[in-house]
Amino acid sequence: MQKGKGTFAAALVSVLVFCFSFNSVSAAGLKEGMKGSSVTTLQKDLKKLGFLDAEPTGYYGDATEKAVKKLQARYGLKQDGMAGNSTLAQINKLLGKKQSTTSTADSNYKGYLTSWFGGANKVFANGSVATVYDIATGLSFKAKRTYGYNHADCEPLTSKDTAVMKKIYGGSWDWGRRAVIVTVNGKKLAASMAGMPHAGVESKPKNILVSSRSAGYGRGANLDAVKNNAMSGHFDIHFLGSKTHGSNRVDRNHQATVKKAAEWAKKNN
Repeated sequence: MQKGKGTFAAALVSVLVFCFSFNSVSAAGLKEGMKGSSVTTLQKDLKKLGFLDAEPTGYYGDATEKAVKKLQARYGLKQDGMAGNSTLAQINKLLGKKQSTTSTADSNYKGYLTSWFGGANKVFANGSVATVYDIATGLSFKAKRTYGYNHADCEPLTSKDTAVMKKIYGGSWDWGRRAVIVTVNGKKLAASMAGMPHAGVESKPKNILVSSRSAGYGRGANLDAVKNNAMSGHFDIHFLGSKTHGSNRVDRNHQATVKKAAEWAKKNN
């Protein structure tokens, strides 16, 4: 809020900007803490379907969240208590309403598909910490981007994060590509993770010349910057249009996995 005296016109503009921002957020989905006509409509619909006992208030509180979770559980949706595209589509289907979330879903899909060069590489800049969510298992962990130009070279933040990541891979590291959602600085990005720690030695200082680096990498710079995380080296995360370091080319399999992650986000957020 701007300090000092303001004119009535300036105050009115501020209110309009706030309302516009709120409506933009609501268009992407409804969640606890929101209020307005969209929430009232949701509550009325939930009441009609027998999931909400309370009268509509226009405020998305605990009762509304619980009602949404009940509906999601009934119809096999992600039970997060948020009325995203898939949940609203289910409500519309049950009530015989026309589907009106396609454009929003498509917009969300494109939003998750952020190009690496000139886009995601700036959002997920070197030194940034992100939450990596694995779609197949529902597990998530913290990771820090420590290296990489063609894609993000990352390391789990702590040994606990490494344990979660290894669990995602069934207890054994491999190069298998997994569809993930990377959340950094409030931005959600569709990505493809390869789970093989490589090119580092945890017991040695970062960037010095070392031998016998992880994953069969020979002598070279120690690409292990995060210490005491129970991982030697780093792992790769690819985004839309990113490339491998070795070939300097776009990897088709990584790109297919990135789009798989975006498709999941389109249906579940």
